[in-house]
Amino acid sequence: MYSDLPVDSDRVEPSPFEHFSREAWRSLADSTPLPLTAHDVERISSLGDPLDLREVDAIYRPVSALLQMYVDSSRRLSRDRHYFLHEPDHPAVPFIIGVAGSVAVGKSSTARLLRELLRRWPHTPRVQLIATDGFLHPNKVLQERGIMEKKGFPESYDRIALMEFMSAVKSGKDEVYAPVYSHLSYDIVPGQYEVVSRPDILIVEGLNVLQPARTAVGQTGAVAVSDYFDFSIYVDADPADIEAWYINRFLKLRGTAFVEDQSYFRSYANLDDEDAVERARAIWRKINLPNLVDNIEPTRDRATLVIRKGSDHRVTSLKLRKI
Repeated sequence: MYSDLPVDSDRVEPSPFEHFSREAWRSLADSTPLPLTAHDVERISSLGDPLDLREVDAIYRPVSALLQMYVDSSRRLSRDRHYFLHEPDHPAVPFIIGVAGSVAVGKSSTARLLRELLRRWPHTPRVQLIATDGFLHPNKVLQERGIMEKKGFPESYDRIALMEFMSAVKSGKDEVYAPVYSHLSYDIVPGQYEVVSRPDILIVEGLNVLQPARTAVGQTGAVAVSDYFDFSIYVDADPADIEAWYINRFLKLRGTAFVEDQSYFRSYANLDDEDAVERARAIWRKINLPNLVDNIEPTRDRATLVIRKGSDHRVTSLKLRKI
């Protein structure tokens, strides 16, 4: 019945995203201020995730301007809503940005960079950053449950505590406390908390922050962390490139964090290059790659903005969800 319909071989499949090449996105930077110096960028960069001022200028400067537009629009909508509903004026609740992506893809550097850029804009001087690592179950709990090797997988997080934290922030509570995680001891730090005090913007960075709600069979109404986000970013790259970055970072850590007396990975400090590469690759393929393929990457298209990197860490393209 449909055999006579014309076929357009060049037809682009419908997508909820607007696609931008690096060059097209770079053109948006011309009318945006750049409030960071080369020293700022060097300080923010993570080990193995090089950033330079040209990359900030081409990619992250326009991203910060876009985010400012979203913040301003959210505030206008809030004021209009209060007026329409005859509600009393009260301080705006924090605008929450989620940043997701694989281990070693550079999401932490992206989150820190955006924090520095956004806090330099006049309307959002108070910007805080929280990593969801603090909501991992303590190692003792993970060991008791037999999932120590699944740290970073969705089941390794204290989802109830994380959801209570997000709800309290978005309700406008004056002070909300987030647990602190130590990458040196590879565990939660007992009794230490970071205080979130009604910032203009809160950036929440983590592997699985875009995970949909998980419900038991027959249950409905569950809420996901991402339900509290006003904007979300997924930092993307080819898994083979991320593996190479992970191994490179592992090699560098042998002379830095791994040599610390309190380091959980102290035994790796004396590995030679060959053994270190073999060990890093084994960890990647046994733990981090399965988590990426099964849990993290499937959430990519739930983001508002997808930032795609090439093998040299430079951003090659972006996808922005249509409105």
